[in-house]
Amino acid sequence: MTDRQQQLLDDLNLIEDAQERLTIVVDRARKLAPLPETQRTDEYRVPGCVSQVWLVSELSDGRCHFHCDADGPLVKGLVALVCEFYSETAPADIIADDTDPLAELHLLANLSPTRRNGLAAVRATIKQFATRQSGG
Repeated sequence: MTDRQQQLLDDLNLIEDAQERLTIVVDRARKLAPLPETQRTDEYRVPGCVSQVWLVSELSDGRCHFHCDADGPLVKGLVALVCEFYSETAPADIIADDTDPLAELHLLANLSPTRRNGLAAVRATIKQFATRQSGG
């Protein structure tokens, strides 16, 4: 885990109550601009999510960057947190690290199995992108 990733987790873990932490995550995502309609397409849709989730991945200066949108505020908040966690990270670091930021923040316990599976699909999509960028 990079220092930036650890700092993100540390900052959010300062909020002791997991439900309050989740509220903060959702509120932060509400401030994000939605993806343009040109990126809210099947090409960017994450398979395995019951909700509609779009994930745009790019590599710039050797670092991965992820942008997302979703059809609901809770899902958008959780996916945005995952994107923030993995953005600005080298592909090799993403591949090597099995940290689930949502588990580290104790945000998975109150989610339905289908929502947890969808969020796992988001992480898998990010890992697949990183693997392609590293030549794997």
